[in-house]
Amino acid sequence: METLNGFIGSWMSHRKALIELLDTVGDDQIHYKPWDEAMSFSELVLHITGATGMFATTVKNGVFTPPAESAKVETINQLKEIVQSETEQTKSVLEGLSNEQLEQIIEFAGMNMPGSVLLESGKDHEVHHKGQLFTYARMMGITTLPFFISR
Repeated sequence: METLNGFIGSWMSHRKALIELLDTVGDDQIHYKPWDEAMSFSELVLHITGATGMFATTVKNGVFTPPAESAKVETINQLKEIVQSETEQTKSVLEGLSNEQLEQIIEFAGMNMPGSVLLESGKDHEVHHKGQLFTYARMMGITTLPFFISR
């Protein structure tokens, strides 16, 4: 990680694309699952936002901090509201991190790594699942999608 502000800008370019993707989805599509055991579209969106918040809070606290349980949503507008709120919360946590918190070694998933590395892993996790959501959207018949990042 070169700078915290650079990280936040890069992460936000992916999060903005996720938010733009939500504008292409209707209420009748948020419960779509490509197979029976898969997370639904809305569940995967909330998994992304909750996990990224968890990564940021874990770095802030210096120890694994589990995410809150995801809300159940019935409309795309409810989903958008939650995503916007969780994005603002995560961005606020990220903006408040100190160099010491970024450098501290954190145990996570059986590995020890600096907070900055954990944040990069969190961004990679978000990008991975965002790609899955783009595939979900195509499978739902959505033909016009946003670019994979938004500046």
